[in-house]
Amino acid sequence: VPARRTEDLPSTKLKGPAMELTDQEIFGRTERLLGTAGLERLRQTSVIIFGVGGVGSWCAESLIRSGVGRLTMVDPDTVQPSNINRQLMATTGTVGQPKAEVLRRRLLDISPRADIRALCTAYAPGCAADFRLGDYNYVVDAIDSLEAKAHLLCAATAAGARVFASMGAALKLDPQQV
Repeated sequence: VPARRTEDLPSTKLKGPAMELTDQEIFGRTERLLGTAGLERLRQTSVIIFGVGGVGSWCAESLIRSGVGRLTMVDPDTVQPSNINRQLMATTGTVGQPKAEVLRRRLLDISPRADIRALCTAYAPGCAADFRLGDYNYVVDAIDSLEAKAHLLCAATAAGARVFASMGAALKLDPQQV
């Protein structure tokens, strides 16, 4: 899926239906909190998220709203009606569409200059090398498959990436059963 890149966008102002927005207008509060150097570090940060469901979708939006400049999302699934109550991109209008692509469109509406990629595929041990985990500053694991999760955590650690993992609690109400 082709991603919009920073160099493809105007360098000064973005035009929306009702207004033009600069990066300063979008990320000014973050810059006030972290300083110019801190915001620039976020813009240069590269993150890959595996799984954009109930955990990964909210993580992706938080990263983009914080100013992260490069995000790759990996998820093979399409939006299902049962996703609507808990997944960010899931609405009655997005049912049947690829989750990663729907979320990509939403995130580009938030941060049009970000380099956001949607890969509509699954992580599996046989294709691990295709993701080039060493190219990312951070790897976020929000996938359901235990085998794929365990392999991803080992591969990301071996590649030297910092890893954040969700251990999942789907359909569980008792935290002792997780």
